[in-house]
Amino acid sequence: MSMFCYQCEETSKGTGCNAVGICGKEPRTAALQDLLVHAVKGLAMYAHRAAQLGARDEEIDEFVVEALFTTVTNVDFDPNRLQQWLNRAADLRDRARSLYHHACAKAGRTPETLFGPAAWQPAPDVDRLVSQGREIGIAGRKESLGEDVTGLQELILYGLKGTAAYADHAHVLGKDDPQVYATFHEGLDFLTWEAPTLDQLLGWAMKVGELNLKVMGLLDEANTGTYGHPEPTPVRITPVQGKAILVSGHELKDLEALLKQTEGKGVNIYTHGEMLPAHAYPAFKKYKHLVGNYGGAWQDQRKEFDEFPGAILMTTNCIQKPKESYENRIFTAGLVAWPGVAHIGRDRDFTPVIQAALAAPGFTEDEPEKTVLVGFGHNAVLGVADKVIDAVKQGAIRHFFLVGGCDGRHAGRSYYTEFAQKVPNDCVILTLACGKYRFNTLDFGQIGGIPRLLDIGQCNDAYSAIKIASALAEAFGCGVNDLPLSLVLSWYEQKAVAILLTLLYLGIKNIRLGPVLPAFVTPTALGVLVEKFNIAPITTADEDLDALLAPAAK
Repeated sequence: MSMFCYQCEETSKGTGCNAVGICGKEPRTAALQDLLVHAVKGLAMYAHRAAQLGARDEEIDEFVVEALFTTVTNVDFDPNRLQQWLNRAADLRDRARSLYHHACAKAGRTPETLFGPAAWQPAPDVDRLVSQGREIGIAGRKESLGEDVTGLQELILYGLKGTAAYADHAHVLGKDDPQVYATFHEGLDFLTWEAPTLDQLLGWAMKVGELNLKVMGLLDEANTGTYGHPEPTPVRITPVQGKAILVSGHELKDLEALLKQTEGKGVNIYTHGEMLPAHAYPAFKKYKHLVGNYGGAWQDQRKEFDEFPGAILMTTNCIQKPKESYENRIFTAGLVAWPGVAHIGRDRDFTPVIQAALAAPGFTEDEPEKTVLVGFGHNAVLGVADKVIDAVKQGAIRHFFLVGGCDGRHAGRSYYTEFAQKVPNDCVILTLACGKYRFNTLDFGQIGGIPRLLDIGQCNDAYSAIKIASALAEAFGCGVNDLPLSLVLSWYEQKAVAILLTLLYLGIKNIRLGPVLPAFVTPTALGVLVEKFNIAPITTADEDLDALLAPAAK
């Protein structure tokens, strides 16, 4: 069975996976995910029209976001769970149609008769659902609409998927905005148009960037309102003796629930991957059994999880196919799923995880303590903004580099380590997301008491970077593009796409992007991005540093 997917950086030969995904996604799963996106578009067609008439359904809103998040790279690999998602999509589509018809009746309007995704009906079993998914995949649209239109449609879709992940995290912590959901519906409805122009497509790409900025702001409010503002915090990265649970992913509420349930049980909790920034939130510091971080970015998990002598909990995306050596002690929660892996329900009862940890050997001894420093969110950095501004004015700080983003297995990612190492000593490096693991254990020293490496947090904490840049621009009386600031970003999946669209929506120019450019960005689309924003692929660390530090670069 064939497939086609080019939504992440690790596409086969830089063009797309057509036999099996490099992420481990098999053709059946790929077809079901394509079909779920198709089904959600149909649901959104009705929800969008209902919203225009002032009618909404919270369950429909939440489902659309969750379904999009489910199709992000490395989230849900389980065909049986995807069948459940598809059946629920059909049920809620019918409910959205009724909502729309009732709103039309109330407004004295005649409802439209909708076709395409809005008319889809689910097949009765997984095999026939897979066949449906193959019929509506990307390959067919490329033939009918062309490479440019399809590529830009996918750019918009992937941005919406990434934004959906952040919207779901915010929702879990009680932060919602009806207008956000309305924009999701509107964007998905736009993706069903038969003949969109390139200008319309590019306009919607910027609108997704605007939406993601708003959603990252909601998530920032949710995280800091619940757990406090991150504080500069040293985090132990070497194990301590005792039973252990490793928590990976992004979902802070899952970590909080696990910490509460393990208090007094003799089990130490370690973070992994994108969960590392959790140590900087004041609310988590009261849990003395949150002892440190173990391992690095997601792509090394099969080796690291194999060696970890305890239970493992995956809270969001980034799961890889588990090895047999640990498949009986790894658990999924929330939207993430793998066939045969035990899943924790929405009640967040982590008893099976705790039992698995107690049954495992744990660490037999302490290793010598080593730490990394985290917690430089916008509140912490802007709290010492006067020192930063003075250091720039006095020439102690020449330039800022934001070096971060998604990590991955591509050999070219060694560029980011080399780049960070070669950044001159009078420059400061901001970093975020799991791309920081390429260099966050290196000693970069300080400039006048200011660490040269400032870890801002998770990928969604790009919002902090934006707030920091905006505040500096205001202090210096200039635009962000006039600051001594350069962005050197790594991308892997759809959340990185959403963040990139946000930066472009804000008009930020001269971004360097790697390790390779997205396969769905065609030469035509790339030409527009280069013309408007001077976006460019990374080259070598030396060449890019010379170009970005040159006076003409700003």
